[in-house]
Amino acid sequence: MNYIDAALAPQRNTGEIKLHGPEGFEGMRKAGQLTAAALDLAADHARPGVTTARLDDLIYEFAGDHGAVPATLFYRGYTRASCISINHVVCHGIPNDKPLREGDIINIDVTLILDGWHGDSSRMYPIGAISRRAERLIDVTYESMMRGIAAVKPGNTTGDIGHAIQVYAEAERTSVVRDFCGHGVGRLFHDVPNILHYGRPGEGVELRPGMVFTIEPMINLGRPHVKVLGDGWTAVTRDRSLSAQFEHSVGVAEDGVEIFTLSPAGYTKPPYTAE
Repeated sequence: MNYIDAALAPQRNTGEIKLHGPEGFEGMRKAGQLTAAALDLAADHARPGVTTARLDDLIYEFAGDHGAVPATLFYRGYTRASCISINHVVCHGIPNDKPLREGDIINIDVTLILDGWHGDSSRMYPIGAISRRAERLIDVTYESMMRGIAAVKPGNTTGDIGHAIQVYAEAERTSVVRDFCGHGVGRLFHDVPNILHYGRPGEGVELRPGMVFTIEPMINLGRPHVKVLGDGWTAVTRDRSLSAQFEHSVGVAEDGVEIFTLSPAGYTKPPYTAE
């Protein structure tokens, strides 16, 4: 795998890993914070009776009010400002006019483009009172992501990230989805390298200062297998078990990791109260 100074790289996926300097990290901080603020806003509105289309409209309006553009809008024919996935939907759920119900769990995935930089993040939201098994899945998924992030430092590899996630999630009797992965991000929505959420220590791509990517494990209560529905987007668990996901955009710093998409309100995982 080759690495290239991001300032010299063309604005396309060349297969080379872009290494960003201070300007890139600052751009990612601003975009990441705006995306995180949009997810904070969603926490105030995600409740029984609200439609996912309404939540999507709020995110679209928020982006416009802050000079940003949702990256998913018209991306490969997608027509919404966010992806909102309910219960057994693993990812890429399309917002619609069906009201949310008490006991649902949803993932809201938002990528906002600000000054050319992509802030990409997602969180889980409980809709009213949820079951204990749903609470546990959300907790395990959040901790899986954070363990993956803790493995990010110069000299480690993408395999170290995946291994940290897989070992924890499987020890908690859940499964890691293998059909989707994290990815390089920055001025491009999707770039190299792919960040698998399973793996072996020491394998994969070496992490170097300046790399920027997402970590976004999808964890199922049942088996890891998924299928994509006829709309070409919505991925669901084959056994209809509950699925959850959290996502942060991160950068490899000289001494560890920087998370660009931390909540301005101090939210981490449900229940969303400032920590």
